[in-house]
Amino acid sequence: MNIQDTIERALKAAGLNTESGPMRGVTETIRKALSSAGLGGATEPPRAAPGQRAPRDSDTIEVVAREVVGSAEAETPTARAPAARRPAAARPAETAEGQFLARSFSSAAGTRAYKLYLPPQAAQAKAKALPMVVMLHGCTQSADDFAAGTQMNRLADQHGFLVLYPEQAASANPSRCWNWFSPHDQVREGGEPALIAGMVEAVAAEQPVDPRRIYVAGLSAGAAMAVILGQTHPELFAAVGAHSGLPYAAAHDIPSAMAAMKGRVVMGRAHFPGTPEDPRRPATQAVPMIVFHGDRDHTVQQSNGDQIVSQALAAFTGQAGKNGLKEHREEGTTDAGQRYTRTRHLGADGRCLVEAWALHGAGHAWSGGNAAGSYTDAKGPDASAEMLRFFLAQPAAQRHAVASTPPMGV
Repeated sequence: MNIQDTIERALKAAGLNTESGPMRGVTETIRKALSSAGLGGATEPPRAAPGQRAPRDSDTIEVVAREVVGSAEAETPTARAPAARRPAAARPAETAEGQFLARSFSSAAGTRAYKLYLPPQAAQAKAKALPMVVMLHGCTQSADDFAAGTQMNRLADQHGFLVLYPEQAASANPSRCWNWFSPHDQVREGGEPALIAGMVEAVAAEQPVDPRRIYVAGLSAGAAMAVILGQTHPELFAAVGAHSGLPYAAAHDIPSAMAAMKGRVVMGRAHFPGTPEDPRRPATQAVPMIVFHGDRDHTVQQSNGDQIVSQALAAFTGQAGKNGLKEHREEGTTDAGQRYTRTRHLGADGRCLVEAWALHGAGHAWSGGNAAGSYTDAKGPDASAEMLRFFLAQPAAQRHAVASTPPMGV
């Protein structure tokens, strides 16, 4: 097959008519340009020699053109755009693809862009309400980068849930970090928790989302913000996932944030000699929590992951009493050689309320992630799959009124 035939096949595969209408002129222009360069011509399809079979379509490389809206989708392997100009009825249900939409949200708390992944199940005529996972990227990352690294969209295709990727603006933080260390962004009203929660509620209102099965997870600064959201909006999120993150209200400025990340801080102590006691608050909302952290993480020390677990346990035992949770611990090694310790804390009904994965020898990276995204470690275990399992095992969130979180120092 010559170049001209290949181009025509690609155009036809995209649903574009090259025999009539506007595309006929385009096709003629391409044909003339290729002919003048000696690359086209009216080459006849190869004929079979006597005693031999004629060439089949399977002997050539199939070229399929797809319409991709915006460069962001083209950069992300998990971003899938619908086939260009092809009627929906022409595509069998079993080959339907998800959509990765780029949008923005504005409220009194500010404006942020976001990406929304809709699995094929969301496009069904009588789509039932589906769960939604909110994914908060880390510093220097983007929504597309985080989607590629965590492969959460692939799991969404398999299990039928939506994925929302809020994106931090460079104008809000030069490194695109969520401002987890700012007192203004650790309370329910006015800051980034209010902005993200408003975005989540707006998406849930316009898409087939079950408002009682919304979960939030993040990496690093995104994990710290996910933990904050669990405290400021416990009625909105049925569970929280924190990978390489920090505990609630771990810092109140940039110096204290740097100290906390390095593990030089214990709750209730001063950050640096000569500074006043840090005005941190305890976590009081009992929200199911799953935590992943590498014990060789030198960006955010593992002691922070331990403190997230301690906060969650304190909130649950405060409700259930000192002996309310039972601990089960197991050791394991992935096929790629990654050793881990998994600790599960079970309630009286046997349900796991707090789960912690200590990754031995691992650094600051999403466990089991794909190299297409930044800060990933392919050796596993698969944090995305394990978080999803934990999320879906939790009961629906209870929609109830929540009092305002107290200001810093109270």
